[in-house]
Amino acid sequence: MIDFLLNGQPRRCEATPDTSVLELLRDSLGQTGTKEGCASGDCGACTVAIGEAGPDGRVRYHSANACITPAHQLQGRSLVTVEGLARGEALHPAQAAMVTCHASQCGFCTPGIVMSLFTLHEEQQQRPAPLTPERLEAALGGNLCRCTGYRPIRDAALSMGEHPYARPEWLDLAVDASAPSQEPTADNAFVQPVTLAELVEERRRHPEAPIVAGGTDLWLEVTQRLRRFERLVDVTRVAELTAIEEATLADGREGWWIGGAVTYAHLAPLLEAHYPAFAHLLHRLGSAQVRNRGTLGGNIANASPIGDTPPVLLALGSRLRLAGPDGERELPLDDFFLDYKQTALLKDKGEVIRAIFLPRPEPGRHLKVWKLSKRREDDISAVLGAFSWRLEDGVLREVRLAFGGMAAIPKRAAAAEAALEGQPPTVASFQAARAALGQAFSPMSDVRGSAYYRSLSAANLLERLRLVIAQQQAHSDREVMLHAYAH
Repeated sequence: MIDFLLNGQPRRCEATPDTSVLELLRDSLGQTGTKEGCASGDCGACTVAIGEAGPDGRVRYHSANACITPAHQLQGRSLVTVEGLARGEALHPAQAAMVTCHASQCGFCTPGIVMSLFTLHEEQQQRPAPLTPERLEAALGGNLCRCTGYRPIRDAALSMGEHPYARPEWLDLAVDASAPSQEPTADNAFVQPVTLAELVEERRRHPEAPIVAGGTDLWLEVTQRLRRFERLVDVTRVAELTAIEEATLADGREGWWIGGAVTYAHLAPLLEAHYPAFAHLLHRLGSAQVRNRGTLGGNIANASPIGDTPPVLLALGSRLRLAGPDGERELPLDDFFLDYKQTALLKDKGEVIRAIFLPRPEPGRHLKVWKLSKRREDDISAVLGAFSWRLEDGVLREVRLAFGGMAAIPKRAAAAEAALEGQPPTVASFQAARAALGQAFSPMSDVRGSAYYRSLSAANLLERLRLVIAQQQAHSDREVMLHAYAH
């Protein structure tokens, strides 16, 4: 059973473990305002808002793609759909602004756009701030529209504050999410442990059951390959996996242990404060809907060669803490990826990623992250380069160069690092690094780019790094080239 609020009304529903929020709405509850477009979390037509009570008891809403969100994760949550926004003839400001600005044509994508604007409006109500181009792109980057050209949608977003709004009290209602999770039965095999001990015990008993957190990749198995799951283990309620804790390693390095189920949205403030280059990458990692649900641990455990965060973490020298029935262990992230989609996780024993160590920035250490993709917003990388280094007495030290999209796994360019280590950042030293790069990687060709394109692009990113370092040595604030964002 799933107990949740739908537009302020209590609902109790039965569903199989592999039911999505979209299926629950349309097929079980007859709420057809939420549309299915791509069924892969790309178009935003199915966008809904999910609310949960924070530590202060106030319900906060985030946008999510209903097509790839497991229905059982609504347990103890508040779900808002496009049907719940108007109060009689009085439209919500997101709806009224869309009408006034003529921001809808065929209308298929409009419900999802309205719900993205609803969450933006909620954020404005709780934490007023200027609607900058960056915030608008972040809020609407996951909603595709074939008709309007986006300008009227942008105008609608900017004018929501001009429309009257009496916020309904039911938006602040919440189901008791602290209630103990139900024992799984034949009809309810979606397991939601709330402690690490419960998770470890479940993994001991059923190591074969897939783990789900954000579902941004796993749920494509359901929507694209029509796979059915008899049992799923949801880690989003495990307290130890959703925390960020300051720590000092045995080698003296300070930093943070980031729980494996911490979402990108939860992680963003920490990165903005300490790693702006990493934070900037998050703006191009999926959409707001994806960042609200996708997790750092999931991106690593998925072991995709084109995952966005692993190269950055490799460049920063991150470590992993793994947990399973035999206890916990740590290992460098460099030792985690073994081969295509193969990792050091002991899957037969049900090991999980408990936490990822993010080291605190060291004085004098630099980080640059560059992602190449066909689309600026909400796209998968063709090549991603993450570079970390120090410049000491005119020579490069502790050089770490990591790439995604260049091998079967996210991988450091060890030979290119060796070519730069202890060398001045000259044309000759970087020429040697690019030659070493070409010998170390044999990328594949696919729809996102040919092997030649990837090899040339990776070499060009190294040249860009050389130019950046030269600018820094010249104490120039000019960027070598424009960011992917126009603003």
